[in-house]
Amino acid sequence: QGQLVESGGGLVQPGGSLKLTCAWSRNTFRAMGWYRQAPGKQRELVAFISSLSSSGATNYADSVKGRFTISRDNDKNAVYLQMNSLQPNDTAVYYCNARPPFFTWGQGTQVTVSS
Repeated sequence: QGQLVESGGGLVQPGGSLKLTCAWSRNTFRAMGWYRQAPGKQRELVAFISSLSSSGATNYADSVKGRFTISRDNDKNAVYLQMNSLQPNDTAVYYCNARPPFFTWGQGTQVTVSS
């Protein structure tokens, strides 16, 4: 299995933006997704992108549709999550993994939206 490393999180004010990056150590052509887990809640899938190409089909949870954009670069073994118009309820630890999950979970990256 590949190792997943997430980065790019931080503290941002409501309405702000962040771009998360997930890199993995081995080639994969699995569909890849971004997941998040807020305190006291179950981990949820927020977006995923198919494996067909770097411009693969995407899918979003209703709560982030129109605000988040997922993309991937198979040459760099990376997937990205551009998050705009962030809201306090987007606060969570964000993880990437295949969709459905296949790899060992990484450490995640903390996103905190607060004024």
